[in-house]
Amino acid sequence: MTRPLRTALFHGWSAALAIAFLFPLLWALLNSLKTTDEANQQPPTWFPHSLSLDNYRNLTTFDQGIGTYLVNSILVSAITVIGSVVVCVLGGYGFARFTFRGKSLLFGSTLAILMVPYATILLPLYILLSRIGLGNTLLGLALVLVMFQLPFGIFLMRNSFEAIPRELEEAALVDGCSSFGAFRHVSLRIVLPGAVTVALFSFLTSWNEYLAPLIFLNDGSKYTLPVMLVNIRYASYNIIDFGALQAGIVIAMVPCLVVYLLLQRFYVSGLVAGALRG
Repeated sequence: MTRPLRTALFHGWSAALAIAFLFPLLWALLNSLKTTDEANQQPPTWFPHSLSLDNYRNLTTFDQGIGTYLVNSILVSAITVIGSVVVCVLGGYGFARFTFRGKSLLFGSTLAILMVPYATILLPLYILLSRIGLGNTLLGLALVLVMFQLPFGIFLMRNSFEAIPRELEEAALVDGCSSFGAFRHVSLRIVLPGAVTVALFSFLTSWNEYLAPLIFLNDGSKYTLPVMLVNIRYASYNIIDFGALQAGIVIAMVPCLVVYLLLQRFYVSGLVAGALRG
């Protein structure tokens, strides 16, 4: 097989995959711009006969209004991202740079959390949060989501810090930096792509999480966006407003696309750097 033919096949296959992945997103966008009657029409139309924002207006009056659910999702995601990055960066640095008794056992126990289906521990966590006064709160939900991010995040940051030569920190200490100063001004800047990767994974996971908010929140005004979308899916009398549902999906996916595109170069380099050492 000649090289031009291989190149053409590669680009053709890549284009086919791109179309396959983009088609559901484009379909949701087109359906969200249809009128309510056309969006619920069977069989569905491919393209809207007339552009309309009625579906987006309907979301503002659904239950608490999409603004409430959007703010809740933003708060939960922000707390999860900040908490995950802080704990994972410090934990990864501790495992990479310090020697203490039980280090390997503690690190192995942290990774072992990945092998436990998190749905099996939601009930004990629900009881625990209720007893410490964090039940039915966005903060309690965010702390649970932070816990789920720790195994992967600590593993990634530990490998990122281990890839940095110790001589760089020692040189900073010789120049007068404290231990924390060497960590902040030298190591932390080098592993920034890894920290961004942890932040991106934390955001995407918390933004799209459905089961945990459903379990830990019982106040409709505190629900997040995924729970609101499922409520549209199972509307009164099982009558689904497909137009409003597609509009909600578009609103939910826009932040994910924007954040990923902005942080893509950090994400790729951070993921590769964190996987180089085991």
